Amino acid sequence: MSWMRRHTLILVLAFVAVMVIFSSSNVKWGKDKWKSLICWDAKGYYAYLPAVFIYNDLSFQFYDSMDMKKYYNPDLEYNYRTISNGKTINKYYSGTAVAQLPFFLAAHVLSWPLGYDCDGYSKIYVVFINLAAVFYLLLGLFYLYKLLILYGFQKNKISFILLVLVFGTHLFYYTAFEPGMSHVYSFAFVNLFFYSARKFFLIPQKKDLLLMGFSFGLVVLIRPVNGLLIFSLPFLAGNRQNLKQSQEYLWSVKWNYLPLAFLVSLSVMMIQPIIYQIQTGNFFVYSYTGEGFNFADPHMLDILFSYKKGLFLYTPILFLSLWGFGSFYRYEKAASIGLAGFLMILTYVFSSWWNWWYGGSFSGRVYVEFLGVFALLLAFALSGITSKKAKTAFVVVLVVLSLFNQKQTYLYRNAFIHWENMTREKFVEALYHPVEELWRK
Repeated sequence: MSWMRRHTLILVLAFVAVMVIFSSSNVKWGKDKWKSLICWDAKGYYAYLPAVFIYNDLSFQFYDSMDMKKYYNPDLEYNYRTISNGKTINKYYSGTAVAQLPFFLAAHVLSWPLGYDCDGYSKIYVVFINLAAVFYLLLGLFYLYKLLILYGFQKNKISFILLVLVFGTHLFYYTAFEPGMSHVYSFAFVNLFFYSARKFFLIPQKKDLLLMGFSFGLVVLIRPVNGLLIFSLPFLAGNRQNLKQSQEYLWSVKWNYLPLAFLVSLSVMMIQPIIYQIQTGNFFVYSYTGEGFNFADPHMLDILFSYKKGLFLYTPILFLSLWGFGSFYRYEKAASIGLAGFLMILTYVFSSWWNWWYGGSFSGRVYVEFLGVFALLLAFALSGITSKKAKTAFVVVLVVLSLFNQKQTYLYRNAFIHWENMTREKFVEALYHPVEELWRK
């Protein structure tokens, strides 16, 4: 029993890995089902890898022979290419491919000995991308665990919160069933940023400052809107004393560390402009032609509560986590206000995108990378309950909501919850769909 308490994180990560891999392989690896694992936006994220390491073709002409012929699926047809300055480019950013690179190379090395086509798109590559998503899920949970330790939570409570986060939110779906999407990769590096920043504010060290620079650069390379992460610094600092301490560190003999961290961050972010320069002759390209933000018309209530794609409606555990603001306020008043402000900024910007529901998706997918802050609130909510009965009731509710999320995930995968066109009537109909009929399906 003492060994289990000491190694609770290992047990949790092992359980999560087994369950997610089992779900992925059971649902998506059999027969020809693996062909649908990398689809829609994920095709564009991934395409940089075969483009650079197999076809030497950053104009992505191999799309015609791979996507449209050899692996053609009319239900998943999606051209991720666009035109800029008369040149063909990838609409999507390269950060996800950078994170996937070690797994792609492993698949490429093993493809020929194991009898797979070495074309970047045969089954072994797809399975390894699924494994990449699981790895970054575990990496994100590892740094989230370390972050929550910094806030003084007990290890057993943290382990429970991590399990709830995985199985009670859409993090599970975007790891197991859409592993090519960018969100789980961002989740890992956002949590690395959270942890290294919090640690730096508590005990300033060069290593943590450099990790902040690296992780910030990578999350921006994955999705530029992730640059909003910079607004998390006030809540991570916690109080004026921590801010003053870190400032004194930076402006002492360590003054050169900040430019160094900035250089690390910039070096990572410059990967995309360099690709654009090779492709078009210009360092800066806006690839989302005709799409953008409308900051004068945000859909903040819709993105959180609508039947179409409301975050709190489809992932109610995240709504319940807001209860933790009370305990967090008592713990660090300024930090809790900073966190509330950070979440408001995220919601305002996300809901100002022209397609505020973000197309075909389960729940509010743009929040997946920032689920660490909801885990922090859940930890504060659980720790703030003093009554044993009330705490037991809260744990039971979290477990029930996790099961509810798994049911909704199943409903979404089987099209009872539509990928885009949901209404109140459709939601209620899906919600009360008999479980036994789901299993027969």
